[in-house]
Amino acid sequence: MEAGTLYLAPPDRHLLAKNPDSPHLLLTKGPRENNFRPCVDALFRSAAVTYGAAVVGVVLTGMLHDGTAGLEFIKRCGGVAVVQDPRDAEFASMPETALRNVAVDHVVPLHQMGPLLELLTREAVPNARIIAIPEDLKLEAAIAERVVGTIEDVEKLGNMVPITCPDCGGNLWEMEHGSVLRYRCHTGHSYTAEVLLHDSQHGLEETLWVALRMMEERKNLLSSMARREETPTPCTRSSASRS
Repeated sequence: MEAGTLYLAPPDRHLLAKNPDSPHLLLTKGPRENNFRPCVDALFRSAAVTYGAAVVGVVLTGMLHDGTAGLEFIKRCGGVAVVQDPRDAEFASMPETALRNVAVDHVVPLHQMGPLLELLTREAVPNARIIAIPEDLKLEAAIAERVVGTIEDVEKLGNMVPITCPDCGGNLWEMEHGSVLRYRCHTGHSYTAEVLLHDSQHGLEETLWVALRMMEERKNLLSSMARREETPTPCTRSSASRS
């Protein structure tokens, strides 16, 4: 990675920060997180684990809940969380969700974002913010890189709950750490509670429409059978005529 350079994740790849001694970026096709790949939470977590208190995470306008868990990862590693003022955002959902769940350091409109980031990136990191990187985040970062990812690894992070993963159908574990309620399966898919709730609502609606279609089809089939039973067949009429 080079200063003054903007890096964008290509489609269908997670973009992860790696190795503070020789900074570089890693592209992976690891499991989707919150149904996305690339996922900003995966990027924020990798940056927080790699650079700790030197990281500044920013969540701008957007829909749903992306970035909330990632901002909390950054805060847990001593970094700074910045959110666009929801009143200034075209879509306020992402900033509002971040503000509800994370102790955000700065909330500013878009026209103040540039000067704020210039100030933050020029300041030295205060010693008070430099802390040990939580072990659970190190493990989750390794799972995202596909370095580890077994049931035993996930069991170190939380407790199994009677909920299945929307992506692979496997068991989900409820994460024990952090203030944002999250779930993860042993293959690596990860969700915040809000995203999981949204997915379950979508799945429930689809199931109800399928049930309605099946009942309509059964009604149509029974109606056809009833009409056939009420109509005499040609063989029946012929026999009656001869007798």
